Amino acid sequence: MKEIKAYIKPNKLEKVVEVLKENNFKSVTLLECEGTGTYKREDSLPSLKFHFADSKMIKLELVCQNEEVESAIEIICKNAATPYPADGIIYISDIKDAYRIKTCKSIKKFDF
Repeated sequence: MKEIKAYIKPNKLEKVVEVLKENNFKSVTLLECEGTGTYKREDSLPSLKFHFADSKMIKLELVCQNEEVESAIEIICKNAATPYPADGIIYISDIKDAYRIKTCKSIKKFDF
């Protein structure tokens, strides 16, 4: 299994989540965040809350089966891209297993 952490622009969130859901990626976690990134806009200012940040972002997290990861990445990239720099970044991590709390059963489909 893989965990996908995607940092995307807030104005792209609705479209990304909509297309993920249409493609059976129904369980996502969303968090508002800010980051510094490597690209600096000329008009960027430090946040009043976090004095080092200059870019509002949404952190989208989802866990999927190994065979689904490329599809999820393609969906996020296609629907989160803008014509401007600093669209965000995606991180992929290995997940050994995941369990539903209610059933205490693994959601992993295959053991590779």
